[in-house]
This record gives sequence, C-alpha cells and structure tokens, in this order.
Amino acid sequence: MDHRPWNQRQQDRQARLARAAEALGPRLSGRHVATDAVTDLLHAVIEPHDRVCLEGNNQKQADFLAQALTRLDPERVHHLHMVQSVLALPEHLDLFELGLASRLDFSFSGPQGARLARLVSEGRIEIGAIHTYLELFSRYFVDLTPKVSLVAAQAADRHGNLYTGPNTEDTPAIVEATAFSGGIVIAQVNEVVDGALPRVDIPADWVSFVVPAPRPNFIEPLFTRDPAQISEIQVLMAMMAIKGLYARYGVQRLNHGIGFDTAAIELLLPTYGESLGLKGKICRHWALNPHPALIPAIEAGWVESIHSFGSELGMEDYIRARSDVFFTGPDGSLRSNRAFSQAAGHYACDLFIGSTLQMDLDGNSSTATLGRIAGFGGAPNMGADARGRRHASPTWLQAGEESRRGRHGAAGTPRGQKLVVQMVETFREHMQPAFVERLDAWTLAEQARMPLPPIMIYGDDVTHVLTEEGIANLLLCRSDEEREQAIRGVAGYTPVGLGRDRRLVENLRDRGVIQRPADLGIDPRDATRNLLAARSMRDLVRASGGLYRPPQRFRNW
Repeated sequence: MDHRPWNQRQQDRQARLARAAEALGPRLSGRHVATDAVTDLLHAVIEPHDRVCLEGNNQKQADFLAQALTRLDPERVHHLHMVQSVLALPEHLDLFELGLASRLDFSFSGPQGARLARLVSEGRIEIGAIHTYLELFSRYFVDLTPKVSLVAAQAADRHGNLYTGPNTEDTPAIVEATAFSGGIVIAQVNEVVDGALPRVDIPADWVSFVVPAPRPNFIEPLFTRDPAQISEIQVLMAMMAIKGLYARYGVQRLNHGIGFDTAAIELLLPTYGESLGLKGKICRHWALNPHPALIPAIEAGWVESIHSFGSELGMEDYIRARSDVFFTGPDGSLRSNRAFSQAAGHYACDLFIGSTLQMDLDGNSSTATLGRIAGFGGAPNMGADARGRRHASPTWLQAGEESRRGRHGAAGTPRGQKLVVQMVETFREHMQPAFVERLDAWTLAEQARMPLPPIMIYGDDVTHVLTEEGIANLLLCRSDEEREQAIRGVAGYTPVGLGRDRRLVENLRDRGVIQRPADLGIDPRDATRNLLAARSMRDLVRASGGLYRPPQRFRNW
C-alpha cells in the first residue's frame, strides 16, 4: 500500500519560513522583520498561483503590505488568486495590471468600482464570485483558504502578539483560516511595544512575521455622514420609516446601511421619535458601526447596545466613555468583529434598512451597474430572511403573519420573517432613475460570463420599498402583478412609475399595501431640517460633550 504524506501543508510552511530566514538574515529577529526588508520577505514566501488574502476592509487597510506587493517581480510572482473583502486602494487593482494577480474573489469595491468594471471588460481580471462578507469568510475555511495572508494591526509586542485596536474588522477570520491550514500570516503594525499590549487580539503563535510600517495604516471613516448634507426629502423619508415601519412593527433589533437617509432616521429618534412616544419601544439593540449620527440618540437614552463591524475614526474617546453601549475590552477600546456582526445582523436583527442603485419590478436590487461593479458588502446577509432562524420576536412574527396571511400548505406554515427595507429616492445622482425595467446586472453577467446576474438583494427577500412617494408593503401583495404595481406606485416620475396602472395602485392604497405620507398622518411641510437632533458636525461634537473628534476633512471650524 502506498504511504501518502499527511503533513504536506506543514512541510510547505516550514520551507517558506526557511526561505524567508535565509533571504532576510539579520533583518529577521524572531518574528520581527525590518521595514526595509518587506519586499524580500514577500518574494521568499509567495509563490506563483498562490491564493493570497490582502486585508482590505471597509475601513482598515494593510496599505503598506499592499504597496510592497506591487513592487514584486512578475517573473517570480504571478497568477496570484486574490481573496479579500474590499477593494479600496488603487494598489488592490494595480496587482492585476502589473501581471502579478489574475483571479479575484471579493465582496465590495467601493471607490474602485469603475476601474474594476473596466479591467473585467478588458479580460484583465477573472472574477470567481462577488460575495457577501459572511459568505467570503466562510469560504476561507472551506475552498478559498489563503496560503499567505497580509493583515494590519495597531501594535505588536516583542513576542509577536497583536493588538488590533478598535478596527479589528476581518483580522480574526483571516488569520485563523490561514494559520490553522499551514499558511503564512504577515502583519504590518503601527508600532512594536516593549511592554504589555492593552490586550491580545491575535496570539503570537498564529503570526508568522511582523513588520513595522513606516506610517499608521490607512483607515477610512466610511460611516461618517455630515448632518449638513441631509436633505428635507431624506427627513420626510426618515419620518415615514419611523412611523410607518419602526413603530408599526415595534422594531427593537436592527441594522442600518450606509447613507444620509439612514443617518436622518438616527438623528430623528430623539426629536420626531420622542414626539411619537416611541422611546424604549423601538431601536434599542443595533448591529452597526459606531455612527456619529447616533450620538444624540445614545445621549437621549434610546440605545442600549451596539455591536460593530468596524470602528469609526474620531469615535474612540466617545466609545471608551460609553462602554455600557459598545463592546469594549478591559483597555476601554472597541473590539469590532465583522464576521460576528454579520452573523448578528443576519440572525439576531429583525430589520435591515438600506439603499440600492437599481431596483426592478420584481423587487430585485443591485449596486452592480454598467461601468461600475461596486459589489455588495454585507447587504445580502443583512437584507435576507434568515431561513435557519428559530427564535421568535413580536416584530418577526408580525411580518411573518402578514406574509402568510391567506396562504395554505407549505407557503402558509406559520413562521416569522425579517423586515428588509429598500429606502431609495426615485432618482439617483445625475437624474438616473433608481427603478428600471431591467437591471444592468443582466448585461454585466453576459459581459463577464457570470453564471448568475450580480443581484445584491433578491426581490423575494424585500418586504418594503420606501421612497419619497410612500411605502410599498410587499408582504401584503398576493400576486406578481400586485408586487409590480406596488413598486410602480412608489416609483414616482421615473418611467417605471409613470407606467403604473392607476386604478390598481389606488386599490392597493385602499388596502394599505401602499401608504402615502398623508396616510401615515405625516404632513410633508413638517419635514424640515429643524427636526434633526444635530444639523452639523459641530452639533455632533457638542452632543458628545466634546468626546467625538471628527476627522479633519469633516471639520469646517
């Protein structure tokens, strides 16, 4: 009988570690590598066709290691398969233009969306899949396990233990998948300390190498929204969300997407929400980054707990002073965790409210449009009914009852349903309609030869569509035609909205499927910026008692 070797991954790791030791010589001390030796280190441990995870998060970036990767020799390192949650930096795509990488699995591309679309159309990048965050992390432990991972941390001690600080984000999932499968973990750190770390987030024996970066890693204040930019249309939509959705269903546990519309909701809780007597009845528990827009609601006693995907620049002192609300360590700093917060948003929250770039008549929505592949981030998990959920809450049961009312057989079996709300103005920037007959995602699938169109949230998960025209409750629709007309009924003056059947739309309004502001007792003339608990960044600083320190680009004083 042939004897198969059962420790090839371990042998491979040892071979790579030995190559690094030989290449670096005295520039390697234990796990610590001299800053100017980083290129030699990467050449020693990365091989052609390796699967490489480069920590590109929503906010924290392993930017020094990303730049070092771009300096590698494509004759020695090529056809890398990059797996990372976010494409945020130019270097993330430079790797493909330089011939170092060829295949990509990711979740969100943000500012690199237009460039990504161009490279895909030119055949320079082969996309494995556009994942949701939790899906990508899960595959790290199954069939997309990294061979080499490049991560970022706030600090390391002399042993190589890592302190990630407030922006832990993806680091634990990346490191664990790599370290326990014979892979190499390289961490860039802002500093190396002689004494004890504030806390140990990643133990040293999970880390192969530590490299001090010449400057602190880049962190994007992605979730900060200046209240001065919130429009009165967004105030009106926020009023409808609070009264027509949050109050109606008694929403206690929720997740907000990024945007000025959801920031408006957060800033209306201590004012409009208070006037409706809703304090203590809605919005108590959140899966959410520490949005500065939530400061007035926290100070007014609306918020009991927040678990965060990442942190937010300038919120460090405020979080430390409000440890009853946030998940903090003994050192007082936040411990964020994107994987756990994604799981919380999927299973433990009763409502997700976010936005999109396009929605079709089936309620399918996508942020992948012609000329821009933005990806999905966490929206497919946040904005999906968790079929495995088994614990009940009044909100979940009420939505499930509405969805199954009058149905029989399997479709009528009693169960709850998550509220998934798409909150979008009928026209986007440059007067592009948000409602379309056919998503660009179908054309993108044809161009990139994808097996499925890149739809962010499927229509059968969407329960409500909220625009400045009103709320369409898709739970109450009993046919595809009713769903279509409900969506058309709130699509305003877009071509989709103008194509509505007026008689059927009015019938849906009579049944409460469509609710206009007037049906909710809301006078649009009351929707002014005066309702906002903070109308500027300076107001947020005042509300925090001076604890919030906005990034410089948000300061105008």
